[in-house]
Amino acid sequence: MTEEIYTEEEAASSEENRNYLTFLSGRLFFAVNTDHVIEIITSYTLTAIPLVPDYIRGIINVRGQIIPILDMRLRLGETAPENPDSGCIIILEVRGERVGIIVDSVTQVIHLDPSALSPIPVENRQELANSLFTSPDGAVVLLLNLDALIQQ
Repeated sequence: MTEEIYTEEEAASSEENRNYLTFLSGRLFFAVNTDHVIEIITSYTLTAIPLVPDYIRGIINVRGQIIPILDMRLRLGETAPENPDSGCIIILEVRGERVGIIVDSVTQVIHLDPSALSPIPVENRQELANSLFTSPDGAVVLLLNLDALIQQ
């Protein structure tokens, strides 16, 4: 039997690592800290609501809780997918409130040291992402800024 011994520094380092759920929206890969992910829904029925921005696709009822749903493609200023009911919804908790985002697909969960995050260069910065990293398969992944996502 092998006994693993960690130094205090190694233990502290492993505690700092975070898990990120990565997903695809249009041509872009995004990630969100799994601490904010409540669930992923693949089968859903949206109820449209009037007089809201076009990226707010509607609301859904999840076990008695009404949750607003945003379309990530539309929120990014891209065109809607050909089949608007394709993809899945990621339910997130942001500042005590739940919100869902429609994404094309969920790709993986990545265990990442925060030091692997890089700031987005000023000339490429956008409001919905505050940093980026390279996934193990070489894709550039933008870390979603949840506060910016739900503003407006």
